[in-house]
Amino acid sequence: MLREAIMALIPHRGASCLLERVIGWDAVAIRCTAVSHLDPANPLRAGGRLGIVAGVEYGLQAAALHGALRGGGVAQRAGYLAALRDVRFDAARLDDPAHGALCIEARLLGQSAGGFLYALALHASSGAWLLRGQATVAMPA
Repeated sequence: MLREAIMALIPHRGASCLLERVIGWDAVAIRCTAVSHLDPANPLRAGGRLGIVAGVEYGLQAAALHGALRGGGVAQRAGYLAALRDVRFDAARLDDPAHGALCIEARLLGQSAGGFLYALALHASSGAWLLRGQATVAMPA
């Protein structure tokens, strides 16, 4: 699945859609790639740089896409980040060209009527970890 199809399933459009391609997915996880972290026009840049904390948004977009695919390939209502837990940053910047293409993983750890718990992970094309953690996504009633 490529970027145009991804934009049809998540609430992010244009430059705000950070994901480039789906590598694979199943009922519990999704793997995507991205190169938007290297784009000087990335909307998450501040002060001419893209800090590693922006990687959380990459993971959340992968989780949103996973939810849409699990929902039959239909866009779902938008959720809201409720909490981050055990987040580990293994790099200072996301926009370092040495990272190459990013691999973004989101793994569903739990689900309730009120939302979802996902493990998020980003790593560089070399396999080096850039970010790991958990995110709670609340769904509006």
